[in-house]
Amino acid sequence: MARTDGRRTTHDHEGELVVFLIGMTINRWWRVDQWLPTLLAMGPMLRELSQDPDSGLLGFRGLLGAGGPTVVQYWSSVDKLYAYASDRTATHRPAWAAFNRRARKAPGVVGVWHETYRVAQAESVYVGTPELGLAKATGRVPVTARTDAARQRIEADRTVA
Repeated sequence: MARTDGRRTTHDHEGELVVFLIGMTINRWWRVDQWLPTLLAMGPMLRELSQDPDSGLLGFRGLLGAGGPTVVQYWSSVDKLYAYASDRTATHRPAWAAFNRRARKAPGVVGVWHETYRVAQAESVYVGTPELGLAKATGRVPVTARTDAARQRIEADRTVA
């Protein structure tokens, strides 16, 4: 079990911040042959990105919802995110092509989606939690008298340089 931190902390980040949500919807659970390859494709991409300190991926977190899995990713820039997505030598392009081939053969079985957010300001607080979310991706610092309230943290945020 991850070690919790009882202090009140917040994330620590300066510069551009991009939140990228990517997920899949499993529309026909019994068609494991179609959705399992899509699910399994994300791991190698995240490993590839995590092993390259220049990739721009700051961190990620997986979530499971009613429609299927979602990965929340934190990026240092939109340019780096799009560079990875279009890199013909990276793991993403063949995985995307394979998904499209499967989707043409079995339309509507599994869907993929993503949303990209350029973050102008971000506020966070963590109390009694292990390191997670934005703080795990960017660093964690104690809340101070200057950043005690949510309004103070959002006004003091240094996300956009």
